Order: sequence, then C-alpha cells, then structure tokens
Amino acid sequence: MGLLKTAATVAVASSVHGRIQRRQQNRWAAQDQASAAAMPAPPPAQYAAPAHPPQAYAEPVVPPPAPAAQPQPADMNDRIAQLKQLGELLSAGVLTQAEFDQQKARVLNG
Repeated sequence: MGLLKTAATVAVASSVHGRIQRRQQNRWAAQDQASAAAMPAPPPAQYAAPAHPPQAYAEPVVPPPAPAAQPQPADMNDRIAQLKQLGELLSAGVLTQAEFDQQKARVLNG
C-alpha cells in the first residue's frame, strides 16, 4: 500500500513540475518576443564581398611589438644624471627602495 502512495505522489509531483516548467518557458518566450519587438531593427549594413574567399584555416594573429619604455642614454654623463635624479626621487620619498633598485639596474645595464 505504501508503494502505491509513493507512486501516486511522484506522479502528481511530476505533473505539477511539468506544468510549471511549460508555463515558465511560455512566459520567457513571450518576454523574449516583447523585447525583440521593442528593439528597433538595425539599419541594413552595406556589405562588400571580400576580395579573397574565406579560408578554411585562420592565420595566426601576431600582436604588435611592445613599445620601448625609454631610449637608453648613450654616454656616461646621461647615465650619471639619471642616477642622480633617481637618488633625489628616492630621498624625496617618491620612489621606494625596490623601485629605485629596479630603475638603477635599468640605467646601468642600458
């Protein structure tokens, strides 16, 4: 007897679930149609046929080279001036010690 009650309960629950699911799908479809009707149609695009037919494979896209940070000074006087400027920025508190060390290495290795 308990098995029949369980089967009946499952059947009712499944039926209710199916009705709710169909009602929600119909409601969502109506909302989609309403929002599609409210949106203006895009103007027709002027389409030009490609000069070459599309290929079955895509060519790899090469990213552009990263721009150089700054040109390195050529002579020693420019390097010394940059190191003095970095030292002043460090003493003024604009640069941290780690930033100073990084920039100093960049100037010296340049």
